[in-house]
Amino acid sequence: MAVERTIERERSGRARRTGAPCLAALDLGTNNCRLLVAEPTAEGFNVVDSFSRITRLGEGLATTGRLMESAMARTLSALRVCRRVMDRNGIVHARCVATEACRRAANGADFVARVERAVGIRLEVLGHEEEAALAMLGCLPLVDAHTRHLLMVDIGGGSTEILWLDRAGGGKGRIAETVSVPLGVVTLSESFGRRLANGAYDDAVGYVGGLLTRALKAGRQPAGLPSGLSPGLPDERTVQMLGTSGTVTTLAAVHLGLRRYDRRKVDGIRLPFAAIADVGRRLRGLDEAARAAHPCVGAERADLVVAGCAILDAIHAHWPVASLRVADRGVREGILSALTGRSLRQALFIERETLPS
Repeated sequence: MAVERTIERERSGRARRTGAPCLAALDLGTNNCRLLVAEPTAEGFNVVDSFSRITRLGEGLATTGRLMESAMARTLSALRVCRRVMDRNGIVHARCVATEACRRAANGADFVARVERAVGIRLEVLGHEEEAALAMLGCLPLVDAHTRHLLMVDIGGGSTEILWLDRAGGGKGRIAETVSVPLGVVTLSESFGRRLANGAYDDAVGYVGGLLTRALKAGRQPAGLPSGLSPGLPDERTVQMLGTSGTVTTLAAVHLGLRRYDRRKVDGIRLPFAAIADVGRRLRGLDEAARAAHPCVGAERADLVVAGCAILDAIHAHWPVASLRVADRGVREGILSALTGRSLRQALFIERETLPS
């Protein structure tokens, strides 16, 4: 009942503008189940209802290769709430997607079928590239107008998606290059356990860095890097790193000293990597109970935030930009943008002469 009351309060605070039929976007990840309900507007969409719950669907996946029954039961419970939220809003069109846990698990397809039978929600298992593209589409309002090179980092529960974009490409051919690292905060935390915050942090950063190197060598090199995997990027004035995940929003909230999480203060903030390093050191210096007691971390993320810091540090070692822009938005907003007729190609590419050379 507490969850339902929370949703009703959120809903009552989000007035509808148009009365148009509502759309829904559901993102089922390795760690979270998230839903947004929105009405289309001339500017895009207006969120009128939402739901989010940490379910840890991918618990144990790193060691067993399968989804555990307890994790599936938790997730089904959350999806039933999503079903009720969609029903009460009279959804006319929804896109419901699942990501790494369902992609990787040997019984992922069986779980997707079980969800449809038990809850009436048809999940679409996204590929890595489409997941990254939808996250980018959702984050577009935070891309600086002068940015020529964009590096987006999406640290998930079971995988980390990296998208590299050269906006001066003229919109021809591939929109962007993507790299998927088969490791996220849940799987890294389970792999290293308590050692992660007790002396093994540098080992974890090196481990992630090795996986990133192999993923880059196995796939396409992100265009625009001056010398492959060598440190360094094009002119910082034309490069932007954008982060979308619970890791980066938590780091931003801790950096700001918030007494409770406030999306309005976090979404869009620029964090210097020096500040990120400082927050990371402070969090690693706390035991798990102290991290759980922090109002912007909580018990559900206490063991995950250090793993997220290790992944982010490994990425920054490859691409040492000065700062990161934080996005409290992503795949769900990308789905809603696509449902209202927007696309990456239309939104991202502008005339070559308007960008710095």
